[in-house]
Amino acid sequence: METLEAITTRRSVKHYDPAHRLSEAEIEKLIGLAMLSPTSFNIQNWRFVVVADAAERKALREAAWNQAQVTDASALFILCADLRAWAREPQRYWRDAPAAARDALVPMIGQFYEGRDQLQRDEAMRSCGIAAQTIMLAARALGYDSCPMIGFDPEKTAAIINLPEDHVIGLMITVGKALQPAWDRPGQLPPAEVLVRDRF
Repeated sequence: METLEAITTRRSVKHYDPAHRLSEAEIEKLIGLAMLSPTSFNIQNWRFVVVADAAERKALREAAWNQAQVTDASALFILCADLRAWAREPQRYWRDAPAAARDALVPMIGQFYEGRDQLQRDEAMRSCGIAAQTIMLAARALGYDSCPMIGFDPEKTAAIINLPEDHVIGLMITVGKALQPAWDRPGQLPPAEVLVRDRF
C-alpha cells in the first residue's frame, strides 16, 4: 500500500477479530519502523510496551473502562517515554555520526534539557505521538487497522505495567483485523479554519 493511501484509509477501529494475533515478526517490524521516527537530538526516548499476556490485557481493559479492543485486538502497544533519556549516556545516540557532529551536538543535549521538567515531558509526548503515527500507518500498510487510545486510567495502567517513576505514558495503540469498519468520518474542519500563514 502506498503512503498516501495508508494515510487516507487509516481509521480508528474499535472492533477486532479476537482470534487473530500478530506474529512476532510483524510486531518486530512495526517497532523497527517506529524506531525510525525522529526524536529531538536523537535521544530515542520512546519505550514500547507490547502486552501479550492475557491476564495483563484483561487488567488493562478494566483500567480502560472496559473497552473491548484492549483485549480483542491482535496487538496492544503502550507508548511510553523515558523522561531522563537525554541524560543516559547521551554520546551513544551519536556514536555513528561524524566526529564533528557528535562533538557539537552531544554537549548541547544536557544544556537543553537540564532542569526543564516541562520540556522533558513535552518532548516525551512529541516523541510518542510521532512514533504512534508511524506504527498506525505501518500497520495500515501491512493490511491491519489500529486505534490510538487515551481512554484509560493512567495511574492504574502505570501500576499494571510497572512503569518506572521517571517514565510517562503517552498513549495506547491497538492493532488488528477489523470485524467492523470505523464509523464514517464525523467531519473535518475546512483548511481555512486550521491553516495559518505566517502568523495568527
